[in-house]
Amino acid sequence: MRKIIAIGGGEIGRIGVKNETLGIDREIIKLSGKTNPKLLFIPTASGDASGYVESVQKYFGKKLGCKVDSLELILKKYTKKELEDKILKTDIVYVGGGNTLKMMKVWRKLGVDSLLEKAMKKGIVLSGLSAGSICWFRYGNSDSARFGKNKEASMMRVKGLDMIPALHCPHYDVENGREESLKEMMKRNKGVAIAIDNCSAIEIVGDQYRILKTKKTANTYKVYWKSGKYFKELIPAKKNMHSLSELLK
Repeated sequence: MRKIIAIGGGEIGRIGVKNETLGIDREIIKLSGKTNPKLLFIPTASGDASGYVESVQKYFGKKLGCKVDSLELILKKYTKKELEDKILKTDIVYVGGGNTLKMMKVWRKLGVDSLLEKAMKKGIVLSGLSAGSICWFRYGNSDSARFGKNKEASMMRVKGLDMIPALHCPHYDVENGREESLKEMMKRNKGVAIAIDNCSAIEIVGDQYRILKTKKTANTYKVYWKSGKYFKELIPAKKNMHSLSELLK
């Protein structure tokens, strides 16, 4: 059964930085059904940044009680069997932020996209923030073009794994240009977008969903165009689960 928690953004408690997503991260662990689950961190989007790996190991390991492993696809080489064992024998996959476009190219080259599809079918919890939330959707509103020399480059549409049939925009409330960019992007795209603020997330179990948040002002929105008119609708954060197919209509 599909189990996904896609987080719009937020800090997990790097040195000198306050944790912002603790309640959501605890829900990721709870969704695994285990007290001390195995968690696989995939830091491809950050270029396998060692500081990021250490922060996740300390946070999810020491603070939240997970058995943390990492899959460093850029800095290390793995056999097909090693990739399968890491991805398909964990309880949780947590994907970090960074360059979504680069990450998806690496995954597809190495067959990680197919293994994550198998992981979803096995009921392994799939989670992450920013690039690590975009990847679970059909498409994402991404700042990948800004990782080059042009720091002012426009947002671009990046193709994800299509586990959630919608376009996704993370950091909706905190990054300049995200809202206007998404509005224009959806004018050229059919279907709906799920725009998620930092400190908010969408939790999907099977064909049901609910919105999580760790800050009162953090929200999630449904964004789309219909008959030439633009719509931005707040998706309420309620305890009960609701139909995902109804949301994405």
